[in-house]
Amino acid sequence: MSQRIFAIVWLLVSAAMGWLALAFNVQFSYEPVGPKAWPLVLAALMALSAIYLFFRPGEEPEWPAPKTLGRIALLALSLLLYAIYFQSLGFPIATALMTIAVGRLFGGSWKAAVLTGIGMGIGLYFFFDRLLDVVLPLGGLIRGFGG
Repeated sequence: MSQRIFAIVWLLVSAAMGWLALAFNVQFSYEPVGPKAWPLVLAALMALSAIYLFFRPGEEPEWPAPKTLGRIALLALSLLLYAIYFQSLGFPIATALMTIAVGRLFGGSWKAAVLTGIGMGIGLYFFFDRLLDVVLPLGGLIRGFGG
């Protein structure tokens, strides 16, 4: 029963995503099919997966332990906070904090999580911004130091 409930919720999310993608308009287009194509294709694939999950025969899944569910909830909260503070904190700091949180959730030591977070924040920023020319926000804190 939980699979079918999840499938219905996932189908509703897919429909909402498709509806939002249809309303997405930009003044210019980067590719021949326009900016709507990717979210619409993704929404369609998500909807097909939800329909398959609803109708597929199978036994009821076994739910993880409460401790694991708590860690999953903390991971989802970390992703939400990353999305919320990405612009204001900037890519390097937001990515470093997110990496530290995920590292700790997966059992990493503080030292390893902090070093990895700093390395990922700085390293990925330079990789994407400098090498691939993907414009990423620096955030007010770094800009305040002349970044």
